Amino acid sequence: MPILGAFMVPHPPIMLPEVGNGEEKKIAEVTAAYEQVADEIASLKPDTIVISSPHSIMYADYFHISPGKTAYGDMGKFNAEEVSFDAEYDTELVDEICRIAEMGGADASEKDDSKDGQKGLALHEFPAGTMGERDPRLDHGTIIPLYYICKKYTDFKLVRIGLSGLPLALHYQMGQIIQKAVNNTGRRIVYVASGDLSHKMKEEGPYGFAPEGPQYDERIMEVCGRGDFKRLFEFEDSFCEKAAECGHRSFVMMAGALDGLSVKAEALVHAATFGVGYGICRFEVGGPDDSRHFLDIWRKEKLEELRKRQKDEDPYVKIARYSLESYVNAGKTLHVKDITGGKPGVSAKKSLDTDFENSTASDVGNGLDTDESGFDLGKLPEELFSQKAGAFVSIHKNGALRGCIGTISPTCDCVAEEILQNAISAGTNDPRFPMITPDELPWLEISVDVLDEPEPISSPDQLDVKRYGVIVRNGFKKGLLLPNLDGVDSVIQQINIACQKAGIPKGEEISLERFEVVRHI
Repeated sequence: MPILGAFMVPHPPIMLPEVGNGEEKKIAEVTAAYEQVADEIASLKPDTIVISSPHSIMYADYFHISPGKTAYGDMGKFNAEEVSFDAEYDTELVDEICRIAEMGGADASEKDDSKDGQKGLALHEFPAGTMGERDPRLDHGTIIPLYYICKKYTDFKLVRIGLSGLPLALHYQMGQIIQKAVNNTGRRIVYVASGDLSHKMKEEGPYGFAPEGPQYDERIMEVCGRGDFKRLFEFEDSFCEKAAECGHRSFVMMAGALDGLSVKAEALVHAATFGVGYGICRFEVGGPDDSRHFLDIWRKEKLEELRKRQKDEDPYVKIARYSLESYVNAGKTLHVKDITGGKPGVSAKKSLDTDFENSTASDVGNGLDTDESGFDLGKLPEELFSQKAGAFVSIHKNGALRGCIGTISPTCDCVAEEILQNAISAGTNDPRFPMITPDELPWLEISVDVLDEPEPISSPDQLDVKRYGVIVRNGFKKGLLLPNLDGVDSVIQQINIACQKAGIPKGEEISLERFEVVRHI
């Protein structure tokens, strides 16, 4: 097979004698495992080594592939300028990766029918390429693997790829694109996924301790030690953030490069001597194995889970979803009369087909059609039409925010109308995201927050991130953050994020308001 093997390795500068000055002896078992990896790579004799590094150039919405013919890097910022490398890039393989990305990554899966909304970018350019290089020098996440490999083997070219802020599914797809490019060029490659584990392993460590730190390390070593790559998608963003992990997306990209191939996995070592987790695993690659198309498996399971969840959605969420789907599929802006026929409190059923594989724009917005295949809104509560309130509609996809827009105070005649309008805005007018497309609709998780009237407060002590949302004001600038959000654990953090959203500089005087919400899911 062109992909000869793969390795998950850390990149602690202290591991190098030139940097550690004797401290490296405390993690001698990690060094020994690294040397075993280098010996194995030398025995495989690859034409090219592909390294994904968390410390290469990273963008929120783009995978950066290092351009050019050569690159240089050293460990000068760790006071070891004598540790340096000149690398020759595999320009042909880079060009082929970029070509497939320009085609939308469709080559990454021969079975892509683009109906599930997760291949996602199959009709558009996949967000990867050589644009946007800010610093051509090799980073330490690349140099440290090279330090050990080049002691044993040097007859190879390099491909260096950075991570992104995009969802895990797209990191896996990036790996699939790499595999396709490797197959097309006939290269014999080894994949090296560079990445430390949790940085929160010990109180006395440089980054302190969090209980999620040891939990992450235990889970990731068990998952990768068994080669059970589907479980890589089960690591929630908020959990990974609290664990302060470094390499998870690198490991997912590696898993994508091994998609559909048999793998014999082995965990070689784990250590957390300095309060940071270092793990090394090896992956012996075999022939095709149709049971290991993990992204396809995960998508099917996720879609079924979402379908079941959507059947049980709160009526507030159902009308938000119906409004968004009507607009995206058919360009129809719904109003209260379109969902009730002017009869609040009755059961309403619309002809929006919930068979996501077969729905079409003609299924949307046809009045009070009671076809059994229709979009069942259920019995709509009277208060949707009798009460006024501000409301926020939040949209997530793959656990990541996909849109959120709302109104602090009521702007419409009733809550239902507020939700209908804000659902469209959240999906099509949030300036942080492109407009939602029809193929994304089945994958969206929607929540609706109905706001109580905000009240002024005199001190942050009157806030509670779980109970209260916050509004910050400075002149004409105003920012809002909803309560009980994943990853927002303190009042100071809540206020700072609200200020950032408002464009209020740090240290500027602000006034505060708080509000409670009723969250519908």
